[in-house]
Amino acid sequence: MSVSNEYLYPALIGVYSCVLGVFVPSGGGKWVVEAPYVLGAANELHVNQGWMVVVYDLGEASANLLQPFWMLPTLAILGLKARDIMGYTFAMFLALFPTVLVLVTLLAQTLTFP
Repeated sequence: MSVSNEYLYPALIGVYSCVLGVFVPSGGGKWVVEAPYVLGAANELHVNQGWMVVVYDLGEASANLLQPFWMLPTLAILGLKARDIMGYTFAMFLALFPTVLVLVTLLAQTLTFP
């Protein structure tokens, strides 16, 4: 909390969730452990809790472009190798993740703290 404020907290959590999602791909299971801390800090910074759940999920989904476990069945069906599509998913990550961070920061300012 000391490195963030009410405006930057959503983007910080998005980056945190993405980085953690690359190293601990859980499909959302880690949220059970982290929710009290993320939402507690959101309360203290006066950031909408519902928005933080969405931002956390967006970070997790963005990590799936870097570590796409979802593609394994598709690759087997199509007879492709991971290297055949990883360049595309990485390019999409480079284009979309900064856009997501900007949007979650801007849209967070339109929400009110309950």
